[in-house]
Amino acid sequence: MTISDTPFPAIDNLTIGFAHHAYQLKERFTARHTDVDHFQVYTSEQLNDRIAEMDVLVVSGLWDDALLENSPKLRWIQSVGTGYDQFPLDQLRERGIHLSRAFGVMREAVAEQALACMLSLARHLHFLRDEQRKHNWRPYISDIPNREDELAGKTVGIVGIGLIGSRVAELAKAFNMRVIATKGNPSTYDGSADKVMGTDGLHDLLRESDYVVLTCPLTDETAGMINAHTLGLMKQSAFLVNVARGGCVVDDDLVSVLKSGGIAGAALDHFHEEPLGPDSPYWDLDNVIVTPHNASETQMYEENLMDILIENMGRLTRGETGLLHQIV
Repeated sequence: MTISDTPFPAIDNLTIGFAHHAYQLKERFTARHTDVDHFQVYTSEQLNDRIAEMDVLVVSGLWDDALLENSPKLRWIQSVGTGYDQFPLDQLRERGIHLSRAFGVMREAVAEQALACMLSLARHLHFLRDEQRKHNWRPYISDIPNREDELAGKTVGIVGIGLIGSRVAELAKAFNMRVIATKGNPSTYDGSADKVMGTDGLHDLLRESDYVVLTCPLTDETAGMINAHTLGLMKQSAFLVNVARGGCVVDDDLVSVLKSGGIAGAALDHFHEEPLGPDSPYWDLDNVIVTPHNASETQMYEENLMDILIENMGRLTRGETGLLHQIV
């Protein structure tokens, strides 16, 4: 008999454990006045010490599969993030433990960061900040191709136009940009993009785009998709914006193209290894904006997560089995 053969605990007999080193999950849940017992841990050691008390665990980076050996009450894991590859799905199914993810909580934040990167690259804000540090008032630029530019009239290509990519498209249209995109099944797209192609349209997208924005998941198909060959298809005046996963990019190839002027520049928010190592060549490339995987950071993160958590808690305590953004 698995633990799922017994009813989900009632509200007055439920304990939720929040596990995150930075997010103020306990405080935001307390503010919802649910009367559910809850606490927060901030380290792996604290989580291991208290996992046995939890019926519900809200976690992402602090997860370790070994926790399952000391979690006799655990009935449901709510991931703090949208990704779930760190969780052992088969083991969770065997034990009857639900898993749901925080799908959509960072939609606005990531889309706005992508747009902010495009604006920064177009308006040379990264160069101008460097001049500010030198106390240097940069003069006007005579050479037209080297001046700041406008987004209006340019083409942005969105690779993987899902929830976040669709929001990027909406924002880009507000700046009078032409929007093209790829999607696994383009017939399911209903949004503001001007043209949506299947994944086999990637090469055409790269050739046409002034800005290429990656908002795709990391899969076998997308791993290393930005490489020497595909970068060679892009315009020399084009920019790459990656708010997806570092694994979508072959770093050596991108660095080489950025150094040679094969493309104009890039804004990168995710890397193969994080934190980005101090010896990474990305740090010293003037035409690159490096951000520390912060595209999802927003003052609304905890509130957006609580909306999902409380909705799913209500479903389970009512005896329902289908969860919002359920994985297992």
